[in-house]
Amino acid sequence: MGSQALQILRQGVWASLTGGWYVDPHQSTFSNCFHLYLWIFLLAFPFLLYMALPASLVVAGVYSAVVAVFFTAIKVVNYRLHAMFDLGEIIEKKQASLTAEAPRTEEGDDGSCFELDHESLQESQENTLMIEEKAKPKQYYRFWVLPGKWLRVRYDRLALLALLDRNRRVGENVFAVVLASLVAFLGFLLLLQGFFRDIWVFQFCLVIASCQYSLLKSVQPDAASPMHGHNWIIVYSRPVYFCLCCVMIWIFDLSGRSGSLQPFTLYGVTFFSAQFLLYVRDMLIVFALCFPVIFLFGLLPQVNTFVMCLLEQIDMHIFGGTATTSPLSSLFSLIRSMLVAALLYGFCLGAINAPWGDAHVPVLFSVFCGLLLALSYHLSRQSSDPTILWSLVRSKLFPELENRTPEEPPVEIKDPLPEKLRNSVKEILHSDLVMCPLMAVITFAISASTVFIALQPALSFVLYILAGAVGFITHYLLPQLRKQLPWFCLAHPVLRSREYSQFEVRDAAQLMWFEKLYAWLQCVEKYFIYPAVVLNSLTTEARTISYHSHWMAFNFVFAGMKLLRSSFCAPSQQYVTLCFTTLFFHFDYPHFSETFLIDYYFMSILFSKMWDLLYKLRFVLTYIAPWQITWGSAFHAFAQPFAVPHSAVLFVQAIFSAIFSTPLNPVLGSAVFVTSYTRPVKFWERDYNTKRVDHSNTRLATQLDRNPGADDNNLNSIFYEHLTRSLQHSLCGDLLLGRWGNYTTGDCFILASDYLNALVHIIEIGNGLVTFQLRGLEFRGTYCQQREVEAITEGVEEDEGCCCCEPGHLPHMLSFNAAFGQRWLAWEVAATKYVLEGYSISDNNAASMLQVFDLRKILITYYVKSIIYYVSRSSKLEEWLTNETIQEALQPCLSPSYVDSDPTFNLNIDEDYDHRASGITPSSFCMVYLDWIQYCNSRRQTCPSDLLEHFQPVTCERDSPLVNLCFGLCILGRRALGTASHSMSASLEPFLYGLHALFKGDFRITSPRDEWVFADMDLLNRVVAPGVRMSLKLHQDHFTSPDEYEDPMVLYDAITANEEKMLISHEGDPVWRSAILANMPSLLALRHIMDDGSDEYKIIMLNKRFLSFRVIKVNRECVRGLWAGQQQELVFLRNRNPERGSIQNAKQALRNMINSSCDQPIGYPIYVSPLTTSYAGGHSQLRSVWGGPVSPHNIYTWLISSWDRLQKGCGAGCNSGGNIEDSDCGGGSTSISTNPAVHTTQSTPASSLPQPHITTVQPSMGLLTSLQRTSSIQGLLGQQLSSSQLSFSSTVAPPPLPGPERFCPASLLETSGHRVGQRAGLGQGSGLHYECHFGKWSFSGRKGFNGPAAVEGEGSVQTIRTQVRKLSVYLLLIVPVMSSPGNKKL
Repeated sequence: MGSQALQILRQGVWASLTGGWYVDPHQSTFSNCFHLYLWIFLLAFPFLLYMALPASLVVAGVYSAVVAVFFTAIKVVNYRLHAMFDLGEIIEKKQASLTAEAPRTEEGDDGSCFELDHESLQESQENTLMIEEKAKPKQYYRFWVLPGKWLRVRYDRLALLALLDRNRRVGENVFAVVLASLVAFLGFLLLLQGFFRDIWVFQFCLVIASCQYSLLKSVQPDAASPMHGHNWIIVYSRPVYFCLCCVMIWIFDLSGRSGSLQPFTLYGVTFFSAQFLLYVRDMLIVFALCFPVIFLFGLLPQVNTFVMCLLEQIDMHIFGGTATTSPLSSLFSLIRSMLVAALLYGFCLGAINAPWGDAHVPVLFSVFCGLLLALSYHLSRQSSDPTILWSLVRSKLFPELENRTPEEPPVEIKDPLPEKLRNSVKEILHSDLVMCPLMAVITFAISASTVFIALQPALSFVLYILAGAVGFITHYLLPQLRKQLPWFCLAHPVLRSREYSQFEVRDAAQLMWFEKLYAWLQCVEKYFIYPAVVLNSLTTEARTISYHSHWMAFNFVFAGMKLLRSSFCAPSQQYVTLCFTTLFFHFDYPHFSETFLIDYYFMSILFSKMWDLLYKLRFVLTYIAPWQITWGSAFHAFAQPFAVPHSAVLFVQAIFSAIFSTPLNPVLGSAVFVTSYTRPVKFWERDYNTKRVDHSNTRLATQLDRNPGADDNNLNSIFYEHLTRSLQHSLCGDLLLGRWGNYTTGDCFILASDYLNALVHIIEIGNGLVTFQLRGLEFRGTYCQQREVEAITEGVEEDEGCCCCEPGHLPHMLSFNAAFGQRWLAWEVAATKYVLEGYSISDNNAASMLQVFDLRKILITYYVKSIIYYVSRSSKLEEWLTNETIQEALQPCLSPSYVDSDPTFNLNIDEDYDHRASGITPSSFCMVYLDWIQYCNSRRQTCPSDLLEHFQPVTCERDSPLVNLCFGLCILGRRALGTASHSMSASLEPFLYGLHALFKGDFRITSPRDEWVFADMDLLNRVVAPGVRMSLKLHQDHFTSPDEYEDPMVLYDAITANEEKMLISHEGDPVWRSAILANMPSLLALRHIMDDGSDEYKIIMLNKRFLSFRVIKVNRECVRGLWAGQQQELVFLRNRNPERGSIQNAKQALRNMINSSCDQPIGYPIYVSPLTTSYAGGHSQLRSVWGGPVSPHNIYTWLISSWDRLQKGCGAGCNSGGNIEDSDCGGGSTSISTNPAVHTTQSTPASSLPQPHITTVQPSMGLLTSLQRTSSIQGLLGQQLSSSQLSFSSTVAPPPLPGPERFCPASLLETSGHRVGQRAGLGQGSGLHYECHFGKWSFSGRKGFNGPAAVEGEGSVQTIRTQVRKLSVYLLLIVPVMSSPGNKKL
């Protein structure tokens, strides 16, 4: 413990203060001396130059030039030495003694030689006593200085790395030299300006030396480093921050002294005045002098994190953008917002400078309002990550690049996620192509109508009251009523889902009325109320501007974009900000108000910080509450009383961390809190994702010998990956339906089920999209994790305590103790029955299922029968039967006296074992399996496979080639099992080992009698290997129905059904992962578990079903603080204790579960998903509420269906004088009452009708749909047939003919009943869904609207028109014949 503390003090504290220099006793004397003299040179050189020479730019130039040359020399030598170690040749030389190490030229070498030996530099007195030591070889490298001149270098790579940091690329070395020169020049320039006096000159020179020294030998690990080991990015942090600070000091000093900037006043504070600028300059000077302390506590992140945070904060708080996922996405989002702002600024400036009348709005201002709303809507619908958009563009413009994925192994099942994401983005772009112009036109019309001028001031207050009332109901009242414990007083939710009372969920979640209400209130709030509030403020304030038009134009653009984008993306907290702004600036302090739009803009920024401060204070108070503190170590008990006197400092830290978006983390998990460096919403700098270990990314030898992916965590990670896919499909829609309660950017939730415990981190929230990351915890977690899982899953409804007694509680209310305890938690239960599609996992111990010989005999029997099944089903059977190599090798098996007496075969497990022959003979084999061979052969012609539909059964007599082939394969398969079991099948453990080896495909053919199988490897891959896996499934089913599979028909059908509906594979096979991600209904595998001394075999059975989860909302600042604390403790403080106090369970904060979810190796999650985006368009229930998107294709199909309906109505009205409703029914209400077939079709429940979808219908429905859509034809048919004819046709109507015969002319003439039955489709009208202004609307179609017809493509429409023309002409010939007097009885 003492040595570790000294190491932290040397390598952590002291090295952070000096920039990387410290004395390491484990390194050589030369290394320590070199570091010391180097650091003294960098410190003393600028200090002596400043003190000795007069102040001039020439001195600064000389200083920076000397530093550049010095760093160039060191970097060049270091780079060449590393290149020598990489590419040079080691030369060995024998010496008689150590005294003969003087520089000399070796025989046979050309050129001169000098010697550089790090061992001789630290030679001690002990070495001089070893002169007579036996000669030993010496190794050295040749370091070429000049042509013909080289040095003999006996240095090694590790010693060089301990001396200087390595820069692998030339660009890194050049950048380091440039940074060192800039630090020297800018730092000396500030010294020349006279900003530092007395001791502060030395302090500033120390800062310069620390920044330069870090470029040669940096602090590793740094306090702000997010990773273990050498972090090459953190090397540049100190010099980059120093250069930025010096430039800002110089700029603020120059601006303050010149007075060129025009100051302005905002809320009583004057900005950019001379005094303000000089004050900021002085603060930056103090900040620069505090660099050693700042970097000691890690208050500044590494450069790329700083850039990402800065760009993200600017985009979020100034332009109203969303959180970003990488530095590239943050740059992309900011540039996108700036381009839109630049476009809007021109329109806004022109509109403000235009003349305004008393009741007149300039046209240019209306154009600006329309563009502002449309572009803000479009930006809110786009993700900050451009990769998906670029993937869509690349797939359209460069489709050949999509097929080039050499790193991806070929799998049988394609991953549907990339194409699904591209379709979602394409759907959004198509919808915006229609909605944005429509919104711009409608907004232009509303703004030009002067409604925002004529109705003032009453309109403003009406909008404010309406926004507050709708926001209170939507985001406070409804979520509280749906919580598990409303207001922490009620014991049950008031508004319950249909699944709440179900013990086991079997179906998807039902859509409830309050979910529809919540979705519609959000729609009204986002697309009507807040746009009206912003447009009203813009219009009223633009009329009163008489000065600073440029400044006000910027304000209007920035405020309008931020407020509109925020209301579109995250309206949950807007009503609080709006109500506070109205009350504070209209009633409390109206003299402080600038304009309402500016007030609302700045209050939205302030409130985002206030929410962060509130969450931080809640976390701190909950974590250090004395009545629930959990001390994980002795240090916690020691730190608890010392944290009490520093509460004021803690409050100041909380304010500071809220302003700069930094976590407030507990030191070593104790009650002492410190501020960490600023982090983005994503939090983790590294893009760490779990890489599943399977057969596609491991070597074959590793798979066969050690099988590194066989641990439980690696195998179980696939279930969290599938859970991520399920959330990708439904999360955004479920959030918009309020199933997770209120949410905002950065929120964290825990999903808890029977065995799945995952933390979901919501990163980006857009308008119709959510980007999240899922972190799955271990199935069988530690003791601390289990205690916290119990805390979040157990209910408190039965608690009856009140202080020290138990008086009970009121009905449906919480007791006093329960209500008090729930208020002092950093988490709350948001939902108890959240339904997701997943897999139920059942595992059976294979040892118990194969313990006795009879059970193993059953498995071997099914193994043989499965081999026979796959032989008969194979499309290559005729080829195998005619293969000369195979038949020649199997020819001895036809002999009546042939017997295979391999020791693998055993009477106990082989049903066809002949104890008289001591082996297996063809006759004993046929006695058991000949009937099964003949039955499988008879079913060969009925095989549903397309490859076998023309194949006929082959000869399967006793001595036929088919029986001989089956005999040979069955012998081979059982011998392979015995070989894998080391010929010890009588013992259980070797038998299970061999079965698992064959299950994963490890077939080792060792007998010469089985080498014939290499004539075609499909015999192993497609016959024997599937047979092993299928036999395990049949053995599983044997326990439920022991005698059922004795019938060959039942067994054959069972194998066929398993082939179609189930995947049986090893879990290391890539097909296993692909099948789970493709939602295969059932899967089966044999798992070998070797963990903690256990060696077990388990049969894993997966069945797809709906799973129920508890949704736990965790204080996001609690998660960020605990994550930051773990990173600091493990990376910087180097705490390697696996039972450290910071990961012990703390139920009030879920400390263990949160710390376990950190990125590895800081935490230990078994799965960390990539950043995944969920789109609202993929949620079917939300589409049923809001409708589908308005795209050009959907509009086109709607116009076509409307035209057909209009044609239908006109045709019915002209021919029969009836109305449209009658023609929709197919000729009147009589047809409905007298035709049972029609009535049955029309009374079909809504659940059985096809759901509206944006894709086209099946091609086979095209002709039927065309007849249903042709109202003129239906009207003619309905007009010519009377009610008696309809009754007759409904009574004697034959069954409908399949295919085209249903609609051929003969059928139209002969079966009038069928003709009338087709009219049933006219009574079914599915809703036509599309978006309307400011949102998504759903207009249900009337009787004539047919859902499938409304979504057909252009090709289908053209085909329908052609069919309608042909059929109309034909019916014109039919109708006179049917209406003639001779055909009245027809």
